[in-house]
Amino acid sequence: MEKESLEDRQDPGKYAGVFPAVKKNGEAYFRASLTYRHKHISLGSFHTAPAAHAAYLEGCRILDTAGCGIASYLEDSPLSFEKWVCLINFRDNGLYFGNPIYVGKKIFYYYLSPSHVLKFDPDDLFYYSSHKIMCRGNHYFVADYGMQVSIVTRYGIKPYARAGKDFRFINGDPTDFRRENLEILNVYHGVTRQQQKNGQYLYTVRIHVRGNYLVGRYFSELEAAIAYNKAIDTLKRNGSTKNYTPNYIEGLSPSKYAEIYTSLHISPRIEDWRP
Repeated sequence: MEKESLEDRQDPGKYAGVFPAVKKNGEAYFRASLTYRHKHISLGSFHTAPAAHAAYLEGCRILDTAGCGIASYLEDSPLSFEKWVCLINFRDNGLYFGNPIYVGKKIFYYYLSPSHVLKFDPDDLFYYSSHKIMCRGNHYFVADYGMQVSIVTRYGIKPYARAGKDFRFINGDPTDFRRENLEILNVYHGVTRQQQKNGQYLYTVRIHVRGNYLVGRYFSELEAAIAYNKAIDTLKRNGSTKNYTPNYIEGLSPSKYAEIYTSLHISPRIEDWRP
């Protein structure tokens, strides 16, 4: 922690952009802020007045220096990387967001770190400006109504979906979430689409029961989705207590669903399964 003299603590007003404050437990700290284009911007809280002043000076330098870009960030900067991105975006685009977003032409970038950048369509700007993205491995989440929600669900992709199997990034970039770059391969639970040598597709259905069980292979995606539902019903009837999520079949009448359901054959291993 940077040390400060008693004089510094008693007279923080000599530092521009620094405001003393006190925590609920009585501990003193210092807030840094500046005003740019009539907008008041908080730069963060600091243990000492000099540290807060350094952040203020850095913020002013960023806003006054056109050549200072996101790539100019250094780890020893008194500002956080997130705040650095926010200031540069405001300087260049006149838009201030609390999240580390930089707006480009027909695209915007969400910076998780200097080297970890996600790309999105402008239509998603309002959403991600108010929803902070978190990362766990290769999975990205936002907090929504008190829950962690996978961002892929925003694009019609199931939260359990696997990149490369259930959906794919057309240009091969797993950080590019523009809608034109996302192709959904498998819409339904337990269904995997496989292209045969003749160019036609075959749909393989598997369900997890202490390991992956093959339910069957079908020439129709609709049949495959219903076969998965039939496997769920069969397992529950045989004593399974696992909470499976059935496939929702849209635009199919109950009578047609029942007709397909009845005609479908599923693996004897599912029929004969017992707990």
